[in-house]
Amino acid sequence: MRAVLMAGGSGTRLRPLTCDLPKPMVPILNRPIAEHIINLLKRHQITEVVATLHYLPDALRDYFQDGSDFGVQLTYAVEEDQPLGTAGCVKNIAELLDETFLVISGDSITDFDLTAAIEFHKRKQSKATLILTRVPNPIEFGVVITDETGQINRFLEKPSTSEIFSDTVNTGTYILEPEVLEYLPDHQETDFSKDLFPLLLAKGEPMYGYIAQGYWCDVGHLDAYREAQYDALDYKVKLDFPYKEISPGLWVGQNTYIDPTAQLEAPAVIGDNCRIGARVQIEAGTVIGDNVTIGADANLKRPIIWNGAIIGEEAHLSACVISRGTRVDRRAHVLEAAVVGSLSTVGEEAQISPGVRVWPSKKIESGAILNINLIWGNTAQRNLFGQRGVQGLANIDITPEFAVKLGAAYGSTLKPGSKVTVSRDQRNISRMVTRSLIAGLMSVGISIQNLDATAIPISRTVIPKMDVVGGIHVRVHPDRPDYILIEFLDGKGINISKAKEKKIEGAYFKEDMRRSQIHEVGDVAYPSQVADYYCTAFEKLLNIHTIRNSRAKVVIDYAYAVSGAVLPQMLHTFGADAVVLNASLNKTAMSAADKEGLVTQLGHVVEALKANFGVQVSANGEQLILVDESGIPIRGEILTALMVDMMLTSHPRGTVVVPVHASSAVEQIARRHDGRVIRTKANSTALMEASYTNSNVVLGGSADTGFIFPQLHPGFDSMFCIAKLIEMLTIQERSLASVRAEIPRVIHKTYAVRCPWTVKGALMRHLVETHPAQNLELIDGVKICQPYDDSWVLLLPDASEPIVHLFANSNERDWVDDNIRLYRTRVQAFVEKEEEEVAAEN
Repeated sequence: MRAVLMAGGSGTRLRPLTCDLPKPMVPILNRPIAEHIINLLKRHQITEVVATLHYLPDALRDYFQDGSDFGVQLTYAVEEDQPLGTAGCVKNIAELLDETFLVISGDSITDFDLTAAIEFHKRKQSKATLILTRVPNPIEFGVVITDETGQINRFLEKPSTSEIFSDTVNTGTYILEPEVLEYLPDHQETDFSKDLFPLLLAKGEPMYGYIAQGYWCDVGHLDAYREAQYDALDYKVKLDFPYKEISPGLWVGQNTYIDPTAQLEAPAVIGDNCRIGARVQIEAGTVIGDNVTIGADANLKRPIIWNGAIIGEEAHLSACVISRGTRVDRRAHVLEAAVVGSLSTVGEEAQISPGVRVWPSKKIESGAILNINLIWGNTAQRNLFGQRGVQGLANIDITPEFAVKLGAAYGSTLKPGSKVTVSRDQRNISRMVTRSLIAGLMSVGISIQNLDATAIPISRTVIPKMDVVGGIHVRVHPDRPDYILIEFLDGKGINISKAKEKKIEGAYFKEDMRRSQIHEVGDVAYPSQVADYYCTAFEKLLNIHTIRNSRAKVVIDYAYAVSGAVLPQMLHTFGADAVVLNASLNKTAMSAADKEGLVTQLGHVVEALKANFGVQVSANGEQLILVDESGIPIRGEILTALMVDMMLTSHPRGTVVVPVHASSAVEQIARRHDGRVIRTKANSTALMEASYTNSNVVLGGSADTGFIFPQLHPGFDSMFCIAKLIEMLTIQERSLASVRAEIPRVIHKTYAVRCPWTVKGALMRHLVETHPAQNLELIDGVKICQPYDDSWVLLLPDASEPIVHLFANSNERDWVDDNIRLYRTRVQAFVEKEEEEVAAEN
């Protein structure tokens, strides 16, 4: 049998280790990952190997040559022009694969029993067998579900947090029959998980998953890289050590001198030709490469030191990575999770703070303290983008220097000379961040259409009308007043896709930013009549004559966070009477209790003025709470249902888009009006995209996010919602109280249950496996539906907290209460069981 070693990766998330080295050549126990894979193949009598190369191909070819020194026959296939993807590069060598073959990733450490997997493949007469494993947190991997025979019936490539429905993941190792390659086009970029496997599933080809026992680590980021070393030292994975074991747990290479006064703890590895000075302390978990010199009195606490490094006297290294040929001078400190790229110099008594990455060939001056936090905020967070844009503590995570770099990273993903809009709310902190973003954008040759303080609905409306490729909006986070939220919009005004977010992250973390010459630096323009664009589009979608005749009176509460101040003037122009409350800007953040007090105040004013209704506007013009003519607040599921009812009354047979967790009152209302309901994932971008791309959508969103009127723009807009409400109430001759009285009585409750990140995937798999498939919806989280009515339970993992949200919905209160109690107990019991098993293993 032949094996295909996928060795083309550039290891973006292992930067700066892979700036000058392909990921399969990154050392584990002082030997490249690819060498450990070849040793695994040899253990299972696979000695014919074809390596597919793209990024820095000479590094691997120069090391392995023809493979004879490593006991295998190695052939190379280089993708010269552009990467062909995981499947495309294998299709490219189809003439070499005339019998069952194995594909294995060049960037993972494993000791799987490949022989057993191959026997399983042949026994099942499978066309494609995916070797699977179970991991605590599957969000980084392709999730797979098999039936009891092992046949694959569902998989999802790199799910979002709430999409996880199993903890069984694709390891990137496959056993394939050559005929499956016939499904792939020639000379095109294709992927096994995204292209070939879904096609085989659709064609009904036998495709199985073999759940392997043993160790597997995708060395996809720096934390995993260090953990793989420590696991190897602790015998958690079966690897071949390259040196002689001179005492239990201590491997030392040839021609290495260790001073008698040095103190060594096992397990540890020290390579060939090393010099360990007097009184050096080496703690358990340390890995030292070949040709390394350690000066006297140095203190090494589990660092990983690559070949050729020089560590000065009294240097202190703690759980860090020191790359090839780097010099760490006397009394320098390199702290936990820091990474120093190859051929760099860390000066005397300099300090590199935890988590900081230093790119290759850099020089840190003597005495300098380098504390730029490129992991951004905390070590568990590996992405810039969260559920919605980039967010963090104001002036702590989101600082001016961070914003400059972020702006440059975003601009570097655009063509030089492109234009983008930049807008913000009226807070000083937002002004500061916006100006820093503008500086970064200009530095890479991007020009700015500066909309200044502008409600985000206005920004979304004008972007498609301007000669721009997208925009940025900065504001205080709607739900966290100490946070800043930076949202990136595409040319349609919708939040950018995950793919574009990844490009920005790649540029940011790789520091892959261009620098413009003086004459190429972007400029800043301040377009006029921005609000007029919005007002014109706004008016075209309303029956102004109806509003003028309504003589409506509306009370608008801005809650001391002014947004969209154009609305009162527009309503006045339309002949409506707008009474404005709390329109000044309060520099201090308001608590939830304060805002609730303002809602009560709003109700009293509406009642006293005999207004048609009141509204509290929030989230820079996106969200709102209504107050009816009696002063009673309307929010949550009732507000969602009310808006759906009014819009479908005005537009029978229309389509509404709501998140997966919205009350089933929406479907009941839609049936009254022969309407259609589309449910999406519970995030803003999914709601916007579905509202924009589906035909005949008259309303999108919910009370949680705000409401979308896609004919105006693809985002949420409380200002247009207010004017539309006046129009609809007038035409339908109704009041908010009367509309609310006609909404179906649906019981809808929610409960948050603690669930550690490492248990979420297993919990979702457990729920999928313990319920009939026909009763499940997996749009987002796991939704368990009753077959004959609108009753359901939804378990939705939170995207940013270690909790799972439990929703129960039914016409029957007892059913909701019973199921909230039942599933809360089930989740808690499952979490406790998983935690006990982990504790027992440790």
